[in-house]
Amino acid sequence: MSGLFSNAKLVVVKVGSSLLVDAKSRTLRRDWLVSLCADVATLRQQGTGVILVSSGAIALGRNLLKLAQGSLRLEESQAAAAAGQVRLAHAYSNLLADQNLVAAQILLTLGDTEERHRYLNARATLKTLLDLGAVPVINENDTVATAEIRFGDNDRLGARVASMMGADKLVLLSDVDGLYTANPAHDANASHISEVPAITAEIEAMAGGSVSGLGRGGMTSKLIAAKIATGAGCDVIIAKGETLHPVAAIAGGARTTIFRASLSPALARKRWIAGGLKPEGTLVIDEGAVKALSEGKSLLPAGVRQVDGRFDRGDPVLVKDRQGREVARGLIAYNASDAERIAGKRTVEIETILGYRGRDEMIHRDDLALS
Repeated sequence: MSGLFSNAKLVVVKVGSSLLVDAKSRTLRRDWLVSLCADVATLRQQGTGVILVSSGAIALGRNLLKLAQGSLRLEESQAAAAAGQVRLAHAYSNLLADQNLVAAQILLTLGDTEERHRYLNARATLKTLLDLGAVPVINENDTVATAEIRFGDNDRLGARVASMMGADKLVLLSDVDGLYTANPAHDANASHISEVPAITAEIEAMAGGSVSGLGRGGMTSKLIAAKIATGAGCDVIIAKGETLHPVAAIAGGARTTIFRASLSPALARKRWIAGGLKPEGTLVIDEGAVKALSEGKSLLPAGVRQVDGRFDRGDPVLVKDRQGREVARGLIAYNASDAERIAGKRTVEIETILGYRGRDEMIHRDDLALS
């Protein structure tokens, strides 16, 4: 699959409710989902990792529970999500298995992508699943997430996941083929915009509301998602996804709007670490570790000579040499107590010292920005 995805290492695809669930029967559009899973398999065959962020649980669940049409009470939405999620996960599991792929279900709230410890756990789990060749299928944990149900924003969740995982592309499959100068449903003179180099106030003013009746997002939520993802170095593609093989159609030149990121995901993350976070502690490292960092390597416990401050796993810390000069900043893989215990030790000793197998690195190179 070439085109927009030819050089992508990781693609996040967000699937809207109106694509997954037939508006009349309120049942799963199985043929469409079969074609999407085939597209995922094609991306995987070319070496591109794929994460799916899927709506549809509430739309499916309300039909299973025979809930009346119209607005649902909060507890009804949560009940529908609980019932629908089982059906949705089963469908993804079976249809991806037909493509010799393993589906892995993950339920997240926006808080899981924002609160430090939950963020780290989610990121580590997703990375491991991708490394093992699985396809993570993410949905909002609607049964417990009250704010997210009222806002209904899997667009933003998709953007948070893309940002968290350093994705190259975020594809928002929906009932529209991109951004227009005005709402095309109300303005016959509205013009399609194929590329957006930067999200300005003028671009934001073009957003309108959802017209599907099933989804809960609309163009406003897509622009919010685009701002989040492009700020993290990820291009965002808004595409009309109702055709079979929607991702292949995008690669083949279907009309879309692409929001361009000005930085690569790796550089955006490094800048965020270097300038956007307040350090909670300091590590003093030896000359060998300084040299290793300058060569693009991770910081191992063996090179750490002193640990100062009180910090938790995932907090930002300063890294200094023995003369007190700042060498780098990074997100540490251990809390202050554990970091002190393994400082100066070999990686193979970590499990014996701490009683659990932690990360080999004190700070992984992906979480490190040189000063």
